[in-house]
Amino acid sequence: MRPAYDPELSTLLAAMPPMPPLDAETLAQIRPYAAGPRPDDDSVERREVTFPAPDGTPIPLTILSPGGVTAAPCVYWIHGGGMVMGDRYSQIDIPREWLDRFGAVVVSVDYRLAPEADGTTLVDDCYHGLAWVAGHAADLGVDPARIIVAGASAGGGLAAGVTLMARDRATPAIAGQMLIGPMLDHRNDSTSSRQFSGGPGVWTREMNDFGWRSVLGGPGRVSPYVSPALATDLAGLPATYLDAGSAEVFRDESVDYAARIWAAGGRADLHVWAGGCHGFDALFPQAPISSAARRARTDWLARLLDEVR
Repeated sequence: MRPAYDPELSTLLAAMPPMPPLDAETLAQIRPYAAGPRPDDDSVERREVTFPAPDGTPIPLTILSPGGVTAAPCVYWIHGGGMVMGDRYSQIDIPREWLDRFGAVVVSVDYRLAPEADGTTLVDDCYHGLAWVAGHAADLGVDPARIIVAGASAGGGLAAGVTLMARDRATPAIAGQMLIGPMLDHRNDSTSSRQFSGGPGVWTREMNDFGWRSVLGGPGRVSPYVSPALATDLAGLPATYLDAGSAEVFRDESVDYAARIWAAGGRADLHVWAGGCHGFDALFPQAPISSAARRARTDWLARLLDEVR
């Protein structure tokens, strides 16, 4: 048995065209559908820059700004796509809302994807992009004390890994982390993962297994920066927002991560949206459940920014 989808989501999901199974043979075919449209909005300033990864690889960043800002909050966005697809424009409409609401500068990173890159490469790219933003805060008009790391799905897991890295290295400062339906646990063996095994779905246990196998590159020690559920100490993390749908693979690992932050004395807001499938708010932003989820995140971010103003 598995939780039912929200009735409106169920109707919308039924109207979606079927996707081929995600595997090594179909990945190239599916990748173009996961890429986001390049932002084209004259009301914001857009800069495309690159920074060098430690191995010299240029990593692109897209920077969206209201223009003329100084000491603005910053949302550092990490896109989803199972660690194997997507780009820096994927789901960027989510943080774009916060540019309008809070005057935030939005920076989205185009980290390298598995299986072409594996191990800690993806999370390292994201961390070094964040360090670049903090180091160029004055040029970007960003307040370095008000940087929020946010991501969806694989991006949520990478955001959690980046935040652990920043805590352990004591730099850069992060005011909060927003983990949206995050991909946190390579073990892929929770009750919710097993509930969404087999059959069609937005993101199934089998798809999740492919994503994790692609990034891990074979047996061996797994870094908690890659699979944050392995982290043994969740103390000292910034304010955290987690959400997930009740009808998705990542439900239980999100709940567990929040519970472990609380157990370590930390601060976490957790929302589990009844009937939500994976990525429901990005797929169907006009559905009432999606509007409610987006509003809850924005309200949390408003409270956090008021505290650190």
